[in-house]
Amino acid sequence: HPPRAERDTPLDTPPAHPLPTHQNPQTPQDPPSRQALPPTHPMAAPSPTTAAAAAHRGVLLPTPSPRRALAAPSVLRLPAAAPRAAQRAAGRLPAAPVAAAAPAASTASPDAPAAGAVPGKPTVLVAEKLGAAGLALLREFANVDCSYGLSPDELRAKISLCDALIVRSGTKVGRDVFEASGGRLRVVGRAGVGIDNVDLAAATEHGCLVVNAPTANTVAAAEHGIALLTAMARNIAQADASLKAGKWQRNKYVGVSLVGKTLSILGFGKVGSEVARRAKGLGMHVIAHDPYASADRARAIGVELVSMEEAMTTADFISLHMPLTPATNKMLNDEAFAKMKKGVRIINVARGGVIDEDALVRALDSGIVAQVCLIILICHLLCAALDVFTKEPPAPDNKLVLHENVTVTPHLGASTVEAQEGVAIEIAEAVIGALKGELAASAVNAPMVPAEVLSELAPFVVLAEKLGRLAVQLVAGGGGIKSVKVTYASARAPDDLDTRLLRAMITKGLIEPISSAFVNLVNADFTAKQRGIRITEERILLDGSPETPIDYIQVQIANVESKFPSAISETGEITVEGRVKDGVPHLTKVGAFQVDVSLEGSLILCRQVDQPGMIGSVGSVLGEENVNVSFMSVGRIAPRKHAVMAIGVDEEPSSGTLKKIGEIPAIEEFVFLKL
Repeated sequence: HPPRAERDTPLDTPPAHPLPTHQNPQTPQDPPSRQALPPTHPMAAPSPTTAAAAAHRGVLLPTPSPRRALAAPSVLRLPAAAPRAAQRAAGRLPAAPVAAAAPAASTASPDAPAAGAVPGKPTVLVAEKLGAAGLALLREFANVDCSYGLSPDELRAKISLCDALIVRSGTKVGRDVFEASGGRLRVVGRAGVGIDNVDLAAATEHGCLVVNAPTANTVAAAEHGIALLTAMARNIAQADASLKAGKWQRNKYVGVSLVGKTLSILGFGKVGSEVARRAKGLGMHVIAHDPYASADRARAIGVELVSMEEAMTTADFISLHMPLTPATNKMLNDEAFAKMKKGVRIINVARGGVIDEDALVRALDSGIVAQVCLIILICHLLCAALDVFTKEPPAPDNKLVLHENVTVTPHLGASTVEAQEGVAIEIAEAVIGALKGELAASAVNAPMVPAEVLSELAPFVVLAEKLGRLAVQLVAGGGGIKSVKVTYASARAPDDLDTRLLRAMITKGLIEPISSAFVNLVNADFTAKQRGIRITEERILLDGSPETPIDYIQVQIANVESKFPSAISETGEITVEGRVKDGVPHLTKVGAFQVDVSLEGSLILCRQVDQPGMIGSVGSVLGEENVNVSFMSVGRIAPRKHAVMAIGVDEEPSSGTLKKIGEIPAIEEFVFLKL
């Protein structure tokens, strides 16, 4: 096929060589032949002993594929591709894959330097339009091929000749792309925030780092939200359409003033806080709900953090900026709309799935919701994976799009000249840094770890994440989490127990359920710090055999209220503790109560008066509603005093079922937790 767009350098270039640390990356030198390299040279193939040592020291980085040479063990670097011709000569690679047809003038082999290519430089394929400033940065460091609009077959054919790939939202980077790369692709850059179109699991399996550009379009998205807010308040879109239709309807399109009105921001992250700043300038009273928001940062802007209930019931305008997670899916439904002020106006520049569209149409028709502004999002992998989006783009007869009181835009949140250039620079810098072997704060996929470490810690990794998920679901109120303490009890000496993976998984469990962040070894500490969460670790040295790495893990969250007050320990923290039994994670303590339940499925915790018949009463309610109980455990302080019942269930009970459990006279409090 002829090239689809400008091409700076044909892709039949040699793969990149790892540069010695003293070299200037912009003026690389041709390396000597592999046979002449001394064993200590950064490009020399490591011995099994050296490889094991390097893997142990580099657990924060993707494990190199067998087709790559390890970087020098003295520096933390991503694995660089070894010369493919030398690898094939050694018999370690199959024959080169067949590339897409090159322009007629090109006759170079895939492993030979092409005209205009700089030997030794990595090759970056830019598959979708990128700003000129970002391209200029890339060209200083790499051979850049801008080939836009590639078909899936063309992308697979090209990718084996690339060290990095940059896409926007229109190109799917699935498992087939990583498999077609033959191990050469080391970095995928997503020029934007969402990574719905990149298969993260496949990227990790193939040792490929995925980075995005999460900050450059913040102001543009906030400005778009404010534009919709003001346009909606004054009926700009409707009045414009009416006048162009030959009508003069001044009385019909009388608007409302923004001064003194209450704006409720749901999701007080980067975009939400920028919307708040601008709304304050318009004279609005701004409140917000976000369990992870910093109260100090909110006060500095002049914003009051409130509960979700207050945020929905007191607002004149509601602006949505939360991610789409299982917890936020269709969060604005019939029940939520019924709590809102009559005539509330809603702006959604986040994810379409947080609103139940059918319920929104009913609320608009009944007058509960006066007006709505929406962006229409194009959905790729996430649509199929989560099954939460309606068909996008919408059908011509979509009731929301056609509704007179709904204003829609086609995903224009980041569509400004400045934002596009900013995204281009941010993703170019991230990709270049990753190719140099630097750890990127915007990395979104979990790197590989040595097989022996992962094998030993595997059940504890699951336990750590689930304890984090349990703990965060027990938090109540809008103050957010600020202090988390993790305690490991082990018979191993501190130097023999690396807890970085476990800490990362606890952080993942704490943050991911109510955030769009992707937490892994690369970005766990950074993500926690970014959200103002301080995680401290303590180790308790036990007597006994060090054969088992950990006896138990305890997670405590300080200075918060709890949905389940019995989870508060005697020292005032939400406390959950767990062990691994026969390879299965178990919850063994909640607050001051000892329990013993497998962390599988979902969990109901009940505080009750310790008296006969309680297990039967709760079990009967669940049985009547066809909810299967997988296990049950009761921990008590003393006979006939108080106890905590932990019940594992296979299905999620309805709100009616949970209400019946709460109405049992001896039940004092209860909570349902998703694992």
